[in-house]
Amino acid sequence: MRVTSQLLKDLPRTRVWASSLLPSQLQSQLASISHQHAPRWPSHMRLTHHQSRSYQTASALCSYILTPPQVNSILKANEYSFKVPEFDGKNVSSVMGFESNQLPANAPIEDRRSAATCLQTRGMLLGVFDGHAGCACAQALSERLFYYIAVSLLPHDTLCELEAAVEAGRALSPILHWHKHPNDYFSREAQNLYFSSLRTYWQELIDLTSPGEVPDTREALLSAFKRLDQDISLEAQVGDSNAYLHYWVLRVAFSGATACVAHIDGSDLFIANAGDARAVLGVQEEDGSFSALTLSNDHNAQNEDEVSRIRGEHPPSERKTVIRQDRLLGLLMPFRAFGDVKFKWSIELQKRVLESGPDQLHENEHTKFIPPNYHTPPYLTAEPEITYHKLRPQDRFLVIGSDGLWETLHRQEVVRIVGEYITGVHQRQPLKVGGYRVTLGQMQALLEERKARVSSAFEDQNSATHLMRHAVGNNEFGTVDHERLSKMLSLPEELARMYRDDITIIIAQFNPHVIGAHRQE
Repeated sequence: MRVTSQLLKDLPRTRVWASSLLPSQLQSQLASISHQHAPRWPSHMRLTHHQSRSYQTASALCSYILTPPQVNSILKANEYSFKVPEFDGKNVSSVMGFESNQLPANAPIEDRRSAATCLQTRGMLLGVFDGHAGCACAQALSERLFYYIAVSLLPHDTLCELEAAVEAGRALSPILHWHKHPNDYFSREAQNLYFSSLRTYWQELIDLTSPGEVPDTREALLSAFKRLDQDISLEAQVGDSNAYLHYWVLRVAFSGATACVAHIDGSDLFIANAGDARAVLGVQEEDGSFSALTLSNDHNAQNEDEVSRIRGEHPPSERKTVIRQDRLLGLLMPFRAFGDVKFKWSIELQKRVLESGPDQLHENEHTKFIPPNYHTPPYLTAEPEITYHKLRPQDRFLVIGSDGLWETLHRQEVVRIVGEYITGVHQRQPLKVGGYRVTLGQMQALLEERKARVSSAFEDQNSATHLMRHAVGNNEFGTVDHERLSKMLSLPEELARMYRDDITIIIAQFNPHVIGAHRQE
């Protein structure tokens, strides 16, 4: 379809994931990892019986020592960087550029990332999508959510021009310019379906708005999140005559994903978050050090407001069952997510859709399983929590990361690592050794190690890669240990998910001069 190809252009089509398994030379050394990094349960869903078999076979598996070049090859396989173009030798954008990276633990990785510039409005969009129960929902979000946001931000008159062009069969100007790593693929088979749903959405926006009306950014983000989740649900209920598409829309709906999206326009920064990915601002203090300003709230059992919200939406008789063992209905860790229709549809609707679905769906035990104590759905929402922040010259960068990052590093440590990387200035903190008894010889070795680390700290050309190296390789003293990093990256697929989660990181760097000028205006 000509219109589709014009509007949804610049869609990378390659799907390649770097392997993290390389030839071995040593027998299993998992014991040396386990005292630092205890096996972890999957962050979103409980382990099934089949997944738990990995514990039984752990002793028979091997871990390998990788050379530094091999470690670098794995860490850099999915890194991406983008620098905002200059005009007349000047950067007129508040965003100087961004860098991103991904490290899989699941096979295939369930995280996705997206970055795009809005072409018919202003601003840049950055997003991290953390999938669970498969990668299908996160994949759909990475392709679709930014289009829904971009359309939501279009003024009424532009929406009318867009619809008129489609009606007349004229070529359309693209509304987004994507910034994608070749591995960040698009599913070509679903593009016509996605375009049809998007067009229906903007037709409804035309009916709901008035000539000359310009959307509010907060309302646009809220509307885009909620509408895409509704479309994911509706597409699964309606199905498709194409067997592949029918199976795909059901996979998207029955899997799930959290989303954390930033919209940056001049000094205006909006964060739309649904789930437990996180956005943290790196603020440079007067003494040159960096402090962390969290711009999103995790939607999980550690958030008392979320717990109260969910309990308040269901009868008192479900107070003890709606959240059990810090999970929604005892199963799902994030309390807000796209997809996951098993927590949204009635039991009758679930059974009807499954009965009319393809045979492949019947083979999936997760799909057929009804959550316990399932009485008053929906239990889950994709409605985002919106945070606004007026950027200041001291706001130097923004880190958006899936929970795989924040589970391994505290936010203050994250901004320190990134801040030192960006500025090249290391804030020497007192050497911390925790509760360990350290001899003078060991202390000397630690100091020498720190000195060596400073001299080689900038071997990474990408700040997200540098942060990822710390997230995976930090030892008990807070320094990157190559042997530990090597072991963590060479864990077999059966074990990797127990010791770490998928990690996705986007780091946007701000231009303090442009932001200062915006604030004066």
